[in-house]
Amino acid sequence: MSQPSISYKRHRFPPSIIAHAVWLYVRFNLSLREVEEMLLKRGIYVSYETIRRWVTKFAPQIARNLRRRQARPGDVWHLDEVAVTISGRKFWRWRAVDQEGVVLEEIVQSKRDKRAAKRLLRSLIRRFGLPKRIVTDKLRSYGAARREIASGLEHRSHKGLNNRAENSHLPFRKRERCMQGFRSPGGLQRFVTCLSAARNRFSIPARRRSANATRYHRMEAFDAWKAAASI
Repeated sequence: MSQPSISYKRHRFPPSIIAHAVWLYVRFNLSLREVEEMLLKRGIYVSYETIRRWVTKFAPQIARNLRRRQARPGDVWHLDEVAVTISGRKFWRWRAVDQEGVVLEEIVQSKRDKRAAKRLLRSLIRRFGLPKRIVTDKLRSYGAARREIASGLEHRSHKGLNNRAENSHLPFRKRERCMQGFRSPGGLQRFVTCLSAARNRFSIPARRRSANATRYHRMEAFDAWKAAASI
C-alpha cells in the first residue's frame, strides 16, 4: 500500500535512531527524560528536548501511515467518553473501539452533548461505513445522534455492556499520570491519535496469545512501524 514517505533531511541523527526514540515514547509509559536515559545507555547522546521535537514532528505522520495499513475493523462498535482536565478546564475524549478492542476513532471535544456524539458517529461512518450495531452507556446523546444520522442502526444502551470501551481508557489514564496532564486540547488530540495507532499495531489480539503467535505478531508490528516511519 502506497503511503507518504517521511523525510529526515537536515537531522544529525540517522532515521533509525529518530524512529526508535519516537517509538519508545508513544509505545511505553516513559517520560522524555527516561527515553533520553535509555538512549544514553546505548551510547546515543541526545537531549530530551530534541526527543520532544522528534515526537512532535514525526509521530503524527507515522500514526497516519500506520492507520492506512490497519485491517478493517469489526462490525460492533463500543462508544464511550471520558473527562480530561486541561489548564483547569474540562474536556471530553470521545472514543470508539470495536469488539476486539481496536481503537477506531478518538476526538477531543469541549462538550458532552448530542452535537459531540454526532461528530464522532459521522467520522466513524465516513471512514468505515455502517456497523452491525453500536454499544454505549446510558448517555442519551448517543441515541439522539444515532436517530439523526443512522436511524436504522441497532443501538444497545446499557452501562454493563460497554466495559470494552471503558476498559480501553485505562492505558491512557496511566499515560496521563506519567505526563502530569496536557497543556492544550490540540496537544491532547495529537498525542492520543499517535498513542492509539501504536497500541493498535503492537497490542496482542486474544486469538494470538500463544508464544509463537505472539512473537510473530510483534515481528509484523516492528516491520509495520519501520515501513510507516520510512526506514
